[in-house]
Amino acid sequence: MTDAPHLPTAAGLAYRAGGPEDGPLAVCLHGWPESSWMWRSTLAALAARGIRGVAPDLAGFGESPVNRPGSWTSHVAELGAFVDAVSPDAPVALCVHDWGGLIGLRWACDNPDRVSALTISDTGFFPDGEWHDLAKGLRTPDVGEELVRGLTREAFGAAVGGLSKGMDDGDIDEYFRGFATDEQRLAHLDLYRSGEFSELEAYDGKLAAIGVPTLILWGADDVFAPISGAHRFVAEIPGAELSVIEGAGHFVADDAPEEFAEQVATFVAKAIG
Repeated sequence: MTDAPHLPTAAGLAYRAGGPEDGPLAVCLHGWPESSWMWRSTLAALAARGIRGVAPDLAGFGESPVNRPGSWTSHVAELGAFVDAVSPDAPVALCVHDWGGLIGLRWACDNPDRVSALTISDTGFFPDGEWHDLAKGLRTPDVGEELVRGLTREAFGAAVGGLSKGMDDGDIDEYFRGFATDEQRLAHLDLYRSGEFSELEAYDGKLAAIGVPTLILWGADDVFAPISGAHRFVAEIPGAELSVIEGAGHFVADDAPEEFAEQVATFVAKAIG
């Protein structure tokens, strides 16, 4: 594994950033088992359009320290503190993927006046959602511990790399930073075990009510968050646009980095630039 790049921090979270410091702001949230690294191409594309892109490593991922218990609720609170630190006054365009969606959209619904636009990729926010098989394993006592403790760099690379045609060894090294210690791995179990989809019943209608430009951007071949979820977001959010990237799976930003980055940046620029 290469040496860590020693990212700057805000509100306790390491982050990557690009673009003019006085430009309109986009906050980009990664999912599991990724890090801010997944947004590197998107940050460059946003910067080329004069937009300040900021992508934090969620607690326990990338270079951000573990904060146990690493619950869903705690991640939402940490995101709020981070946004307050990087944009205390102006609203932000929020770009989310996977668990970044469950965390970010919950924060957005609680703080609708802080959001200027949304891009939503390969995630869910539905009270009748179901856990996929890997998540069920992580949520199961003893089984989850066995799964994460078995994630050596070699095993992690075989599992994650086998799910994405776009990841190389350098990408996998970056993502493995969040799984290098037992403490980090167990914090990920905290996240998967900390909540139920039924909690989202309290958010019924709130995402639609935010009322900002929204892009639903999805990998056509996603086996973890099927394309039906994308169509459901479009049906539930007035005026939402849908774009499907053919040949890409769940890790859409790694499978099709240039297309993903250009679509996110073009949309955000049109919405807030």
